[in-house]
Amino acid sequence: MLLESSSSELQTIAFEMLSEAISRAGSSFPVDIWRSMLEVVRKTMDVMALKTPVVEDNAMSRFYESFLSCLHLILTDPKCSVSDHVSVFVAVLRMFLNYGLSGRTPITLLVGHSKKDLNNVSPKAHREQLNKSDHSVYRPPHLRKRDCSNMNPNRATNSQYISDSESSTINVTSSDSDFSDGDGSAKESARGQNSRVRVAAIICIQDLCQADSKSFSMQWSLLLPTSDALQPRMRDATLMSCLLFDPCLKARMASASTLVAMLDGPSSSFLQVAEYKESSKVGSFTALSSSLGQILLEIHRGILYLIQHEAHGKLLALLLKIIRLLVLHTPYSRMPPNLLPTVITSLRTRIKEGFRYKNDQNNLLDAAVGCLTLALSTSPSSAQVRKMLYDEVSSGYLENEKKSGVLSLLFEYSSQGSCPSICLEALQALKAVSHNYPSIVTAYWELVSATVYGFLSSTVCPEVPSKQSSEHVGGTTALINEKVLITAIKVLDECLRAVSGFQGTEDLSDDKMVDVPFTSDCIRMKKVSSAPSYELECKDHDVVNSEECESGIKQWCEAMEKHMPLILGHSYAMVRAASVTCFAGITSSVFISFPKEKQDFILSSLVHAAVHDNASSVRSASCRAIGVISCFPQVCQSAEVLDKFIHAVEINTRDALISVRITASWALANICDAIRHCVRILHFGQMDSNSNPQFIVSLSECALRLTEDGDKVKSNAVRALGYISQIFNCSMSRSQEVSVQNLNQRTEAPLTSENPLTCQRRCLLDSLEDFHRLEKIVQAFISCITTGNVKVQWNVCHALGNLFLNETLRLQDMDWAPVVFGILLQLLHNSSNFKIRIQAAAALAVPLSVQDYGRSFPDIVRSIEHIMENIDQDPISGPSNFKYRVSLHKQLTLTMLHVLRYTSSTNDQLLKDFLVKKASFLEDWLNGLCSSVGRMIDVPDKSVADRKKAMISSAIQSLIEVYKDKQQYAIMQKFEELKNNI
Repeated sequence: MLLESSSSELQTIAFEMLSEAISRAGSSFPVDIWRSMLEVVRKTMDVMALKTPVVEDNAMSRFYESFLSCLHLILTDPKCSVSDHVSVFVAVLRMFLNYGLSGRTPITLLVGHSKKDLNNVSPKAHREQLNKSDHSVYRPPHLRKRDCSNMNPNRATNSQYISDSESSTINVTSSDSDFSDGDGSAKESARGQNSRVRVAAIICIQDLCQADSKSFSMQWSLLLPTSDALQPRMRDATLMSCLLFDPCLKARMASASTLVAMLDGPSSSFLQVAEYKESSKVGSFTALSSSLGQILLEIHRGILYLIQHEAHGKLLALLLKIIRLLVLHTPYSRMPPNLLPTVITSLRTRIKEGFRYKNDQNNLLDAAVGCLTLALSTSPSSAQVRKMLYDEVSSGYLENEKKSGVLSLLFEYSSQGSCPSICLEALQALKAVSHNYPSIVTAYWELVSATVYGFLSSTVCPEVPSKQSSEHVGGTTALINEKVLITAIKVLDECLRAVSGFQGTEDLSDDKMVDVPFTSDCIRMKKVSSAPSYELECKDHDVVNSEECESGIKQWCEAMEKHMPLILGHSYAMVRAASVTCFAGITSSVFISFPKEKQDFILSSLVHAAVHDNASSVRSASCRAIGVISCFPQVCQSAEVLDKFIHAVEINTRDALISVRITASWALANICDAIRHCVRILHFGQMDSNSNPQFIVSLSECALRLTEDGDKVKSNAVRALGYISQIFNCSMSRSQEVSVQNLNQRTEAPLTSENPLTCQRRCLLDSLEDFHRLEKIVQAFISCITTGNVKVQWNVCHALGNLFLNETLRLQDMDWAPVVFGILLQLLHNSSNFKIRIQAAAALAVPLSVQDYGRSFPDIVRSIEHIMENIDQDPISGPSNFKYRVSLHKQLTLTMLHVLRYTSSTNDQLLKDFLVKKASFLEDWLNGLCSSVGRMIDVPDKSVADRKKAMISSAIQSLIEVYKDKQQYAIMQKFEELKNNI
């Protein structure tokens, strides 16, 4: 088609007819018809792109409107790919963003205003001037009356707010009349036609974003500003300039809706690479990360300005949705430091000012407080936000009458007089503050305590029997009150964790890895999501009050005396569960500081809830808390307490609900870990006797049963068996089993305790039973390797490493040892998960002699050497493995050195021939290790470097003896020189 004025009417009719056909029967069109329609649209677009600027007259406006409406129908549900057309479509659609607005306002309207000074810039003035350029705008009488009635003399003191609000009201009415063809001048009708074209173009941009978000993401820089977002762009319009300056409300609404689609789509994930840098020289190359950083900054500027000044409820709701998505997707750690505090301050200011219309009040306030919650929840925490909050609590804003800070605002809306949904959001925000900025919790603890106690006092129900399983008592109101109360208790929980320094379960299982050479270089600290964020406190100590470093004993005692009695026996099960969860955040330093009656209160409350409460959520929470507290040294050393904990957990491992069995199995593994560490000082059970005490037997039987459960339970069961197997007494071997059978055949004396032969037989039978139980444990490991998921396999490797640490185990005498070593080697070779391979390599480095490796030793040496030789060609199967690549290399290095030190003790001549064959690689590899250790001159811990040198030297010495035995004197001399140069 040719875009000539003489044919525009025919083209308009053609696209209207095509639109009608798509609306009626588009779903039945074959794919080739859709491709043909796209080709027609593409050719039309190509012609438009050549004829710039676009023609602004009535005939062409009608054509553009019909064409864009047709394009909208095609893009709404495309039956074929549009990726080849996205760039052209965006370039042409962008030409219509200022359609009909050229020449109506001076370009220098906002010249002289600083782009960093948001308060001095007024896009509203731009829109008002556009409206005033047409001196007589028709306004229906009822709208004129409404404008008069909306004027409030009491708000005259805030002239800026009135001006902005009334501007939005004018835009609403004028845009409505723009979109009507009745009553009004020809100029007004033309304005309406032009605005419909702009709206149609914006809607098509949104359709493109939803049709092919991946291709569309490459066009962001064309549609969004990278600088001066608050300046009008009549020649270079963007979606943000439409949102700020377009005189038509519907165009602004469409722009906001399109921004929501862009930020909420799959392509928004690439914003995580954004990084703001000061603009460099004009014309220089701008990296994608820098371009995205500039775009995000300008969107923040424009949206925050509009949030401060916009009065129209629906548009303001969209703006709050945009800022919510911005907060979710912006990497604030790589943006200007003051950006996140500016977001929080702007939201607080708008919430404090309130919203104009009462029917929008609750919804907008709810959305605004929700945005504030997200901003305060941003991870990693912001040092600037922490300082802002600290300044607020230090200046006494929470106590004085001003109450102009963020925290005072949150406490105000978290009171009982607020709307439940707003109260809920405010409590969530307080929880986020307590989690991300724990150093300031002590300053507002009293307000939190009073707020929670206020909810408990007003909603407290009579105690009900714990067997009452009703989750919800009452109707919708009761349900809302329950949610608010649960959230309030979670705020209390977060504050208690913050003041007591909770950093997760006090698990000592990996302490041995801290000082191990090579692997200690790349230990990854575990991030516990339920623990407050203390990173800022570690980096910046100058604003941390000394009171914030206290253990939190005072706050815990207050909570146990004031709050816990009201919530532990509450009628709502979820409330009871939330209260029990608080105990899972206690630390051993706090627990040991309690008097005995408070310790007994905690322990008895947990055991009673785990055994007697009929609500699954409460039992699950109790098991979680038991798993945490069982790791406290003063708890696991008490036989009485452990017996109660084991009984409570064992009951819940048989629960019908998988959620309960998961937490119960987790607690079981933690109990086994605690026993493993405390076994030498326990006074119950003869751990030094030939048989295992009954509690070890009970724990192993329970864990063996759980290995047949689902993967989430199975992984914890395997972990528990690994801890048990390390302390399990297994001194009997297969040959001793035969002697026991012979003894049974010879013994015919009566089974009396006085008979020495009978006592001997009983001890041997107990040992035999333990031997068979150990075999069951190993068979469970093998079965879980083949049937379990990635997490189960990792735990099996970890468990086998613990099994090899058993001092009573004669590994070389066990028939299953070659099978176990073979499985570990198979995982080390073939597993696509680097964490599994790391743990398999770590397990292979545990045996302490060549005899422990048995006949598997040659295969282990060959396999590890082969992996080390080809480590650089090892493919990374997924992004999650990339961060573990260095750790795998370090662990393989440690395992390789460990097995090489035993090569001189083997009599396997084939293995020695293999080492001769690989002498060149071993020399180069060891030389590289020696060089890396030699560069460790200024390391703070010299002992780690010394242990590395000792391991390398021991491996080289073993190889020297191997080459000497094989009469390879030239090779031996090279390795001697290498050893001397360490």
